[in-house]
Amino acid sequence: MRLKLVPSVTSVDFFRFWRVTFGASVVAMVLSIVVFFVMGLNFGIDFRGGTTIRTEAVQPVDIGAYRDAMTPLGLGDVAITEVFDPSFGPDRNVSMIRVQAQDGVESVTPETIDAVRLALTEIDPSLVFASVESVGPKVSGELVQSAVLAVVLALVAVLFYIWLRFEWQFSVGAVAALVHDIVLTVGVFSLFQIRFDLAIIAALLTIVGYSLNDTVVVFDRVRENLIKFKKRPLKEVLNLSINETLSRTMMTSVTTLVALIALFILGGDVIRGFVFAMIWGVLVGTYSSVYVASAVLLFIGAKRDWSKSDSDTGGTQFATDDK
Repeated sequence: MRLKLVPSVTSVDFFRFWRVTFGASVVAMVLSIVVFFVMGLNFGIDFRGGTTIRTEAVQPVDIGAYRDAMTPLGLGDVAITEVFDPSFGPDRNVSMIRVQAQDGVESVTPETIDAVRLALTEIDPSLVFASVESVGPKVSGELVQSAVLAVVLALVAVLFYIWLRFEWQFSVGAVAALVHDIVLTVGVFSLFQIRFDLAIIAALLTIVGYSLNDTVVVFDRVRENLIKFKKRPLKEVLNLSINETLSRTMMTSVTTLVALIALFILGGDVIRGFVFAMIWGVLVGTYSSVYVASAVLLFIGAKRDWSKSDSDTGGTQFATDDK
């Protein structure tokens, strides 16, 4: 018996209130931008700078115990990860501890390092500090620029990819949906002051890929139906295409969310921010593929006769009279 979350054949009118849903998306984006400029982001160590301590010990690394030992020190944002480093012996267990910059000072003081060392050696006397390194504000600023550049280049690449695969109208719709997803994700992180680090940048790029995949599936079916139903209004073709791909969309989104929610609950603090961004990205990405990407396509029109090249038809044929 095949599992189905929605019937194989549906006839939902997704565009009955498309101006309302599209307007709500625009308002949400504007509010996200306002929240970003008013509240800013709670940048993690990757962007604010701080000190990285690498430890090695005979006993296995217990991240929970390390964190409990350092919490009373009140050092703010502290990230602890176990590291597999071949430069250390096979009998050594290595961890990397990152402590945020304290009160605007580029690196933590020697007294703070000693306090961390004392706290950790109480739970593992064999632990030694193999190295202590500081990441300054200049490096952190370069990371911010690189992160923004990575997201922008991803959007530009998507723009050209969709343009070559379909037409520029589809490209505009897809990029508008991706910008919608990224802006809303940044807005949520700003509103709730969730720690924003390099893992969240990775999540944003993953959201771009997920949302794009969802949009391409819908657009592929739109193109097929535009060829099949040359005389039907564009709104009906879009509705038909989304209904035909609805079962696949729901199955993909729900199964992905089940895995992400399990990771969010059981995965621990290290990946919780990344997983939260992914859960939010799946929800808004599924929404935007219908109510942003397809709505933009409905607004600006689409090429109707894919059996002829633009040179044969004297240019791309649009349908904008059926909204």
